[in-house]
Amino acid sequence: MPANKNADIRYHILDRCLSNQFRQYEIGDLVEAVNSKLYDLTGSTVSLRQIREDLRYLRDSAGYDAPIVAIPFAGKRCFYRYQDPGFSIYKTEVSEEVVQALRNTINLLGRYRGIPANAWLEEVISNLEVNLGVKPANDACVSFEQNQQLIGLQHLSPLIDHTINHHPIFISYQPYGKESRQWTIHPYHVKQYNNRWYLWGYCEQQYRIVNLALDRIDTIRPTPADTTFRPNSDIDFKTFFDDFIGVTNPGPDIDKVEIRLRFSNPVRYRLVVSKPIHHSQQTVSDTDISLTLKPNKELRSKIFELGDDVEVLSPQWLRQEFAEIFSKIAQKYLSVKNPCTDPS
Repeated sequence: MPANKNADIRYHILDRCLSNQFRQYEIGDLVEAVNSKLYDLTGSTVSLRQIREDLRYLRDSAGYDAPIVAIPFAGKRCFYRYQDPGFSIYKTEVSEEVVQALRNTINLLGRYRGIPANAWLEEVISNLEVNLGVKPANDACVSFEQNQQLIGLQHLSPLIDHTINHHPIFISYQPYGKESRQWTIHPYHVKQYNNRWYLWGYCEQQYRIVNLALDRIDTIRPTPADTTFRPNSDIDFKTFFDDFIGVTNPGPDIDKVEIRLRFSNPVRYRLVVSKPIHHSQQTVSDTDISLTLKPNKELRSKIFELGDDVEVLSPQWLRQEFAEIFSKIAQKYLSVKNPCTDPS
């Protein structure tokens, strides 16, 4: 097995070249192929001597016992290839359809390259590129909304690592308007919503699963390696977010309700129909839609975003709530009829 990451990269590239029955790779071509990919991934290159040593190692029974042959052509020149066309030191059988899908995935994930918190993603992309021989497209075909100045983003990569590896962590957390807290968290799930990241995990001090915003986390430290992880047996995160919008779960005691919204602006209505507020959204008429979910603050924010283009028809308690809020807002702007005075 390769002793380091660079060797593994070289062996993957050489394996791909030697498996190619449609091109003749001379020793210089192998050096160029390896260095081209190696430089893209690591910023380093290797010598002709190193490639010759790699070929000897791949051939050797102590290595991979690869059936590499040197085939003479054009006088003293020769090219290198596996004698068995079906041989590979990496027994990966992937269909062309899967390869194409992974190419597209690499291109999409590549849009996130350069973000410090995504070092783990950089490693994933690099490994896919080596294994598949795929380089992401240079054209900026797809872009994502990213906020690299977001507070707490530096915690994202280690949090994902600890979550995947089931390792508890010490967290120093600063709730809004309160003193900093020190908790031991068993991380279960990380989610992004509205350009913010959130962590769900079991808090030993509170004896329950908590939801923590990354921008309120001050520090993260791993617990000792032998710390026992408390498995998640309480929440199925595959379905946990189905009954509400965003990240605020109203709780098991809150039932789903049907909410009816009416639009006075046809353009806004068509936009909401084409981009549903929630997966439960149903078209009731050419002006009305319905949602069946648990109301929370994120739902209210979504309705507020629609402004005076929408009217809450039901349930009555939610309609009354919005009526009172908009009445208070209207009172604040009654002074528009008169010049605004600076209270200072």
